[in-house]
Amino acid sequence: MLEQTPTTAHPAATVILVRDGDDGVEVLMVCRSEQVQHMGGMWVFPGGRVDPVDREDGADSDQAALNAAIRETEEEAGLIVAPEQLFYLSHWTTPEQAKKRFATWFFAAVLNDNQDVLVDGGEISHHRWVRPQDAISELRSGELRLMPPTYVTLLELLPYAECQTLTESLSAQEPWVYEPCITELDGAFHFLYQGDTGYADADPALAGPRHRCIMSDGQLDYVREL
Repeated sequence: MLEQTPTTAHPAATVILVRDGDDGVEVLMVCRSEQVQHMGGMWVFPGGRVDPVDREDGADSDQAALNAAIRETEEEAGLIVAPEQLFYLSHWTTPEQAKKRFATWFFAAVLNDNQDVLVDGGEISHHRWVRPQDAISELRSGELRLMPPTYVTLLELLPYAECQTLTESLSAQEPWVYEPCITELDGAFHFLYQGDTGYADADPALAGPRHRCIMSDGQLDYVREL
């Protein structure tokens, strides 16, 4: 799935919807159909590409991404969110070596009005509300398939027991920016992020600070030792 010549990264938006469950914070995840070419079978957050309609009325890149986040949430999950509910959490750019590349704004929002989730059964086959720690446990057991941006985001949600604390803390932070460099070492893919010693040279073996996600045999490990 790696290319020699970098392809264009298309603007996109993703929404991490959270709610207070009986046993803590829950996040909405949707499963992409096995039949779709891009990330089929993966569990992700609702989202998609920025379309021309999202750029109407002179919207700049940030506003277009926000518009796309609202539109995609309704299209993929049947949920209505307002602009004021969303805060900019992070930005992920797919590695240059990937066949399909996206520059994705990750927004987060609390859903507290008991709307019912409705997926189309086409591109999105299933949905579920799940505690971040349970999703990570299911990744470890092989029940759940995740990509690094989803996994790292779930890890960032782990410390919070309720949505109010989560939004107060995360919305006060500067958005995290990830522009990974992907390379292989010992049969595993290493997604190197800014701050990792090997980032500039795409060399995961270099000694020093670590900031990376390692993918091997369907498992993911995130290392942040800066």
